[in-house]
Amino acid sequence: MLLLFQAAMADSAKVAAKELVKEEIAKAEGLDKLSLITEQLVDFSIRAGERILIAVVVFIVGRFLISMLNKLVNRMLERRKLDVSVKTFVRSLVNILLTVLLIVSVIGALGVETTSFAALLASAGVAIGMALSGNLQNFAGGLIILLFKPYKVGDWIESQNVSGTVREIQIFHTILTTADNKVIYIPNGAMSSGVVINYSYQVNRRVEWIVGVDYGEDFGKVKAVVDGILAADSRILADPAPFVALNALDASSVNIVIRVWVKTGDYWNVYYDINKAIYETFNEKGINFPFPQLTVHQGS
Repeated sequence: MLLLFQAAMADSAKVAAKELVKEEIAKAEGLDKLSLITEQLVDFSIRAGERILIAVVVFIVGRFLISMLNKLVNRMLERRKLDVSVKTFVRSLVNILLTVLLIVSVIGALGVETTSFAALLASAGVAIGMALSGNLQNFAGGLIILLFKPYKVGDWIESQNVSGTVREIQIFHTILTTADNKVIYIPNGAMSSGVVINYSYQVNRRVEWIVGVDYGEDFGKVKAVVDGILAADSRILADPAPFVALNALDASSVNIVIRVWVKTGDYWNVYYDINKAIYETFNEKGINFPFPQLTVHQGS
């Protein structure tokens, strides 16, 4: 019996020893897995930190290079004495292209395959192009405007029910500044395919007034007074000669039409100055301006 008890105790001790060994091995394996995961996380963090740091450096250096290249392009455009419209369009286009290249470089520095990204960008570009077909039309419109030059920076134009001075022609929009200093962005697609009135295109412009006088006034006297007013203003061109004629016999007035030609830059100054001169001179010469009249005939 004693021998059997000792044998049983020995077997129990062996089993306990084996279990203890298994537990130690499991703990060791667990520690190995934990240390492996920790090591992998540290390696990933280091690699990710390196890529992020490189990407930040690429972005900073890229922005600096873009600024330098933009200045270089500006100097080149200034030396070539190109039209201001072409300059603004080229500057806008170059800046966008350089920014796109910088974005691709930053993505490459982060570890993304630029070849696959380029393919993805190309396929996305098709979808975006379809969605943004209006902007592509505006881009093409900008090229048409620069090629055929219906207007340029500094011109006073009217289009899309607005008017103003052309301040800038960008790749997608034409920027106008109105007379009351509002800034209006008009898509180039609409500008290239719609009606545009360019008031600055020609060197000379015709100014016209319609002046009403009383019935009974001597037209010869009125014409002589108007001719004297026009002759006294040196801004009015002699060729084509000023034109003064009896335009219409209106309900309450005899309307005189006056047409002269001036330099485009003098248009509004001449218009307002002659208005004032006609009013003052007609009063001095006793030429009456009409008031609305109604004649009532009473039956007997």
